Amino acid sequence: MAKSRLFEAFVSSAGKASQKHAAATAAAAAKASNNQAGGGNPTAKLATGKKTVVPPRSTSWPPRAASKPKTTAGVSSEVLSRLKQVASKNSNSKASFRPVADNPAGDISEVISSILHGIIDISKSSSSQVPNDRVIVNNILDKPWFSNTSRTCTSQWKKEISRQRKQKYLFKNTESRHFTKLMIMCANKLGNESTLEFFSKLGRKTGVKEYNVLIKLCIEKARSNTDEEDSLDQIHKAYQLFLSMKERGFQIEEESFGPFLLYLVDMKMTQEFQMFSEFFIDENPRSYSRIGYYEMLLWIRVGNEKKIQELCNSAGVDSSRDNISLAESYLLAFCESDRKKELLQLLEVVDVRKVSSLKYVASIFKSLGRFQLETFSEKFLLELKTTGTGDEKISSLIYDYAISIPNLVAEEVVSKFITLHQRLKMSPSIASYHKLITLCCNSSKVHAALDIADKMCQSGLNVSIESFQPIIHACERSCEFDMVHPIYSMMRQHNLKPNGDTFKSLISLCTKMKDYEGAYRLLIDAEEVGEMPTVIMYNAIMAGYFREKKKHRALMVLKQMEDAGVKPDSETFSYLISNCDCKEDIVKYYEKLRLAGVFSTKHVYMALINAYAKLGNFDMAKQVVLDNEVPVKHRIEIKSALIMALSSNGQLSDALNVYDEIKQAGCSPEPKAVISLIEHLQTEDELDRLHLLLKELDDSSNWFDGCSRVILYCVQHNYVDDAIDLLKQLKEKDRKSAYMVIDQMFSQIWKTDPTNIETGIELVRAIKEELDLHISRTSLDFLLSTCVKAKDSQCAKLIWAEYEAAGLPYNVLSLLRFERCLKSTHNFLSIKSFVKSCTWTFKHTDLICFPVSLPLYFQTILIESGALLVCHD
Repeated sequence: MAKSRLFEAFVSSAGKASQKHAAATAAAAAKASNNQAGGGNPTAKLATGKKTVVPPRSTSWPPRAASKPKTTAGVSSEVLSRLKQVASKNSNSKASFRPVADNPAGDISEVISSILHGIIDISKSSSSQVPNDRVIVNNILDKPWFSNTSRTCTSQWKKEISRQRKQKYLFKNTESRHFTKLMIMCANKLGNESTLEFFSKLGRKTGVKEYNVLIKLCIEKARSNTDEEDSLDQIHKAYQLFLSMKERGFQIEEESFGPFLLYLVDMKMTQEFQMFSEFFIDENPRSYSRIGYYEMLLWIRVGNEKKIQELCNSAGVDSSRDNISLAESYLLAFCESDRKKELLQLLEVVDVRKVSSLKYVASIFKSLGRFQLETFSEKFLLELKTTGTGDEKISSLIYDYAISIPNLVAEEVVSKFITLHQRLKMSPSIASYHKLITLCCNSSKVHAALDIADKMCQSGLNVSIESFQPIIHACERSCEFDMVHPIYSMMRQHNLKPNGDTFKSLISLCTKMKDYEGAYRLLIDAEEVGEMPTVIMYNAIMAGYFREKKKHRALMVLKQMEDAGVKPDSETFSYLISNCDCKEDIVKYYEKLRLAGVFSTKHVYMALINAYAKLGNFDMAKQVVLDNEVPVKHRIEIKSALIMALSSNGQLSDALNVYDEIKQAGCSPEPKAVISLIEHLQTEDELDRLHLLLKELDDSSNWFDGCSRVILYCVQHNYVDDAIDLLKQLKEKDRKSAYMVIDQMFSQIWKTDPTNIETGIELVRAIKEELDLHISRTSLDFLLSTCVKAKDSQCAKLIWAEYEAAGLPYNVLSLLRFERCLKSTHNFLSIKSFVKSCTWTFKHTDLICFPVSLPLYFQTILIESGALLVCHD
């Protein structure tokens, strides 16, 4: 295996090579990184075109008693005219996409280059903005996408073969999320019409799934737009796509029109809904019953009670198949709302045994559970059972009913599930058992999940060992590590043979509860049942020893692996490298990794970064990222690890430089790296950057973490207005989290030196008046302690008044804090008058533990108030 530049740098560093050689190595690595990150910067003249909207032929909707829609006067074309005006207005500001006739391949090459390099946003740029001196781009389509050059390296040759195999179906796998991502990217750059033309140039046949991707993109943009005209423009683009589907002979099914109609329902666009529903029925008459589902959702959404009742009454007019399908659609709409009265009305009409899809039946049973209609549920279950519906499907419906009953904890859901099965004289299916186990595990009810697993094993079903995996993971999440023994005991009791992954998980639980004897016993048991101990099992034990800082025992595990003939893997070396105490050990283990032929994974590179950063060798930590063997797909993760290592070790300037490099490449760092930057950026005048970093966090949990840290920064540097603005955002998303952060804020004020009690007083006012939240005792205790620290008796009186306003009773600790604050001003008369003015309500049975420092007159007043005092040191 060829040695990487990183490995050469390690060897050079360990052998103390000349500075000239080290500089040359670093320069070569930097050059390789620049070559990889660089590339052409072509521009292209591209823009989207618009089609004129052709109004659909109008028909009446919905048909009530007939199987086909009747033809009546059409709906007014005002809606389409408005869409046309918006579309023409927007199209005037955009150039249309016209491939160059003489060199279509070259033009498409410019399109591909522009997309891949992210240079031009076609949807926002006009043709006049493109420079006249066009950058000459190599014809991408004339070049092979995959090189046929022979490789001497075996691993590289295998990668090449894999790429050639993928080439055969790269553009044929319509289910691929990679293709969907590429198509969305092209649509954002080129527009819908040009995207279809673009893929046709590549020989890609446009099908229904491609159209659905573009239609959903239009709907997402319409939802995100706050401007009404922009939203209408997206509706117009979606309609153009429907017209294009019609022209190409594609059938417009619910998968295509469903999301579109659902958007119109959410926006309460009744006129537009009627017009487009007519269009869809005209193109696909079979869809009118399913469109009835969306129409009922529309009238429920706008609250048109007259229309709702009219449709309900029409559902039972005759027993034709079309009318039954329409009634079924109305019923499903009521299942997703709180219309219990209408639901009961249609349940008398619809025969659940004739519902077209099991998915729809499941929706009905979920609504029965939500409304607690157990009589109906038992009736329908018996009807389904008598008509030959399989036990597995019925068991699944029972689960859907039980899980939907409101205000039931996991154990109560299990009890209801078992009871209904007993009434029907049937056994639960293994799939339903698995759902119950998952439910209990998600609720951290590990004991209940294990009881269900026991019942499942006793029922005689063909239970696999994977059924216990969610329980093991739940034990780890809830830190109930001691459950490993009853779990393993149950496996052995029911003669279930754990596989390698299960043994690894069990061993990991043992190490986390520091039961290494049990972990080694599991290794022996694995060998006895035919599962030879693997490297992942040994790694679990090694990781446990390293967590406890028992390095010598961890190295003993490495020796045991060698004796057992188990070869270490990249995870083993990542543990070893992460826990090195000197540079020589790092190089030694990395060299062993290379000699063993172990491929360096992202975990190895991250371990190298953290190890060198821990030793203060930041140049070598940066060198890791420049290694030419770092997988491209993991480069952002590895750079994010570098950001965390640098920021946590005080190298904020370098960490921000790496962050800027990632952003300039059009990528986003890992959330943990962003949070690390927010945590360590504590100098003044960094608020703007912190706000930008906070916008990087999309996931709610990460955003909460980052937001709380920015709020504490604002409190520390007295940015009260910014702290309140962020608290407002936090309150809107999670009120409970807002209260937690408020307590942290006042704790931050108490920790800050010098103290700024005025900031605390201003925050109390804003929280009460602007956020309409109450102040907790914890927050007031921190503020009162801050007054003691600042020796500010005036602010202490204001805080004491907040205790009274919040209805919080006095306690000894708050009394002592206030007394110390008044004592610091040497105003003993104020202390005595304050204590006497307080109303104390104690019973003779109330024991109050007080410190020896409590003044005697305090003790006297408390005893007179009825308290029994117990002194402690």
